[in-house]
Amino acid sequence: MTDQDKTIRTRFAPSPTGYVHIGNFRTALFSYLFAKHSGGQFILRIEDTDRTRLVEGAVEN
Repeated sequence: MTDQDKTIRTRFAPSPTGYVHIGNFRTALFSYLFAKHSGGQFILRIEDTDRTRLVEGAVEN
């Protein structure tokens, strides 16, 4: 596989521990714009590994 065959893939993987703050939003936006500019993919993946701090309804908000 050459470098030209590789597709850019970025992700944003927040934990559902409350509302998204401005730093989270900035990171997600930059990742999305970079993927879009490069013709790649942006993936949103909710990390649920921190079950002790899980806030019910955080994913929906």
